[in-house]
Amino acid sequence: MKSLLLLVLISICWADHPSDNYTLDHGRVIHIQAENGPHLLVEAEQAKVFSHRGGNVTLPCKFFRDPTAFGSGTHKIRIKWTKLTSDYLKEVDVFVSMGYHKKAYGGYQGRVFLKGGSDNDASLVITDLTLEDYGKYKCEVIEGLEDDTAVVSLDLQGVVFPYFPRLGRYNLNFHEAQQACLNQDAVIASFDQLYDAWRGGLDWCNAGWLSDGSVQYPITKPREPCGGQNTVPGVRNYGFWDKEKSRYDVFCFTSNFNGRFYYLIHPTKLTYDEAVQACLNDGARIAKVGQIFAAWKLLGYDRCDAGWLEDGSVRYPISRPRRRCSPTEAAVRFVGFPDKKHKLYGVYCFRAYN
Repeated sequence: MKSLLLLVLISICWADHPSDNYTLDHGRVIHIQAENGPHLLVEAEQAKVFSHRGGNVTLPCKFFRDPTAFGSGTHKIRIKWTKLTSDYLKEVDVFVSMGYHKKAYGGYQGRVFLKGGSDNDASLVITDLTLEDYGKYKCEVIEGLEDDTAVVSLDLQGVVFPYFPRLGRYNLNFHEAQQACLNQDAVIASFDQLYDAWRGGLDWCNAGWLSDGSVQYPITKPREPCGGQNTVPGVRNYGFWDKEKSRYDVFCFTSNFNGRFYYLIHPTKLTYDEAVQACLNDGARIAKVGQIFAAWKLLGYDRCDAGWLEDGSVRYPISRPRRRCSPTEAAVRFVGFPDKKHKLYGVYCFRAYN
């Protein structure tokens, strides 16, 4: 009799606490306690994806729902993509989908859509990537009272370069620094981009603005004027400063371009105005600083001829160090900001592809 009673009690306990199952792709099964557990799960198969300016990319996101919790699907599923800002306090709307209603926002209009590879696929496709697309994106799926999120980072192939204008070093407030990068076919770099550049060997002893409003600089070879000789290599952090009043240099980031960068073969050396006109006569425009860095870093461009650039600086790119041409390191060599009317140099041009 006692054995029979024990068997009945076990059966009742098993019946009162069922484990609902729902299947993920690739044959995985999640077991969820129906009373307290989540009924909706959102996953990103990759935490980070890589691409380049002008390319296309898919930000992966899939959702998995408990069919016993949602019944026959009386609730419409809402998928929302946002971009996280550097301080994580604000989010920029990118794309929203709910049934047949779909909307893209801002600069993403005409460039984003859901991949829709399966019924549970919320992956976002971004086409014709821009420098501003770099960053972290949040995929949020909502059904009824249930919602869940996943975050995906979009990284771009490119190059970080330090920049200061003709006025000299430490002359840019934060907003001027942002504009200075834009003027040179670039954007202000993030800390992660500067950190990656430091790991790749970037060493620069002048502090510059970053996109989060901090001021930092990368040191691979510690020395006395740059934080001290006995310090460890790293990215030195000056902290956060007044964006209006404080003045520093800036670290810019640029990526692949859709065009041709080249040194113009010309019979004579040129003043700045003559250089601008010479590029125009060749069906191009005088090149920008971001373009010479992109050509050097991403295409291996090498030329031991100093040439004018759009900002009035004179530089030349060396990817194969040799005597009389940056003998110790591969670099974009900086000659300076010469007198535009009297100094004569060659010129680097850029012809965009349509």
